[in-house]
Amino acid sequence: MTARVKLLLRDFSDFESALAAEIEAFHAEQAEIRVDAEVVGIHELYDGLFRQGGLRDGRWDLTLLVTDWLAEAMEEGLLEDLAPWMRAKPLQDWPGGWAPSLVEPVCFGEAISSLPWHDGPECLIYRQDWFEDLGERADFRNRYGYDLAPPRTWQEFADAVRFFTRPAEGRFGTLFAAYPDGHNTLYDFALQVWSRGGALADAEGRACVESEEAVRALDFYRTVVRDAGMCHPESRRMNSIESGDVFMAGGVALMVNWFGFAARSEREGSALKGKVAIAPIPADPGCKPVSLSVFWPMGMARGSRNKEAAWEFLRFVARPDVDLARVQHGTVGVRLSTWRDAELQRRTPCFGQIEAISLGAKRLPRSRGLPAFAEIVDAIVVEALGTEDSSREILRRAQAKVADRKIEFA
Repeated sequence: MTARVKLLLRDFSDFESALAAEIEAFHAEQAEIRVDAEVVGIHELYDGLFRQGGLRDGRWDLTLLVTDWLAEAMEEGLLEDLAPWMRAKPLQDWPGGWAPSLVEPVCFGEAISSLPWHDGPECLIYRQDWFEDLGERADFRNRYGYDLAPPRTWQEFADAVRFFTRPAEGRFGTLFAAYPDGHNTLYDFALQVWSRGGALADAEGRACVESEEAVRALDFYRTVVRDAGMCHPESRRMNSIESGDVFMAGGVALMVNWFGFAARSEREGSALKGKVAIAPIPADPGCKPVSLSVFWPMGMARGSRNKEAAWEFLRFVARPDVDLARVQHGTVGVRLSTWRDAELQRRTPCFGQIEAISLGAKRLPRSRGLPAFAEIVDAIVVEALGTEDSSREILRRAQAKVADRKIEFA
């Protein structure tokens, strides 16, 4: 009798193509198990798994979910603890075959919530060919009085994006994924605050958006996004996937975004192959560069009625050969063996830097209150980009909402 495993994932072409290939390869090895994947939007993914009970009622056996949601899922008992399954049928090289920055977020005490599947810490991605062009370098020095290079501070970032913004030529300095979908607005806000020495929680562990660093961060962010002389005019309507696609079309000089977009730029047929490089994210003077690690693991639904078959597929996608093959589809493998693969680094040089970026990346607070906090940050961005209210006043009102909802990160 054939076992059927139902898998739910978000709509992203790279995820879809990678999983389709993995499912086909799995079927070739285990014909007695069939994996059926369904694709939904990211909001529908959260609603279906959490609000509609899809992790509890047996509707789904496996899902891809973002690490932002793991604390809520584990606290509510919605994900199967994978530790007993690992003891019965261990994974090859667990946990040493993965970076600690990927192992620690999926572990809750002795319980294992899920397995890393796609990584991509944030970094500065830039057009190396533009930055190395001798004419551009001479023009930049004449205008700003220093050498053109990947920006190390936010002031240098502002100078570079203004310099490269030439709408008549179809060029823009930067872009942001400013569409309020509960994700990239949160990530950009966190990076802007952290890179100025701030934090998202106070000394007692209460969520905090009202700080001097947050005011400076929001002032800078809204100034850049709203300035047609610095930023792509469609930024307010872009999510992270759309922003990456626009960058890869070739008209943007630099962006703070996910590592995966740099890797995708090196694929065969890409207009940017050999023209893109990565660097640390800018920071204020006196502050160390920071990155953000948010990734997509695969978890087993607590209510699954096909757990043995689901575990077989989880073990399969965690194999070194499957993880390495995943990068062919634009997703980012998660094993150290993939990151360190010499042939992959030759084809896609930015993989030579992902381990250092990932190991040093900061993580968002592991709290069931994070999705509610993301909603508040979305509202901050909408107000900042759509009103003339001061950043300080916008953040003051947002802090009142945080207090009302009693969001804590301790």
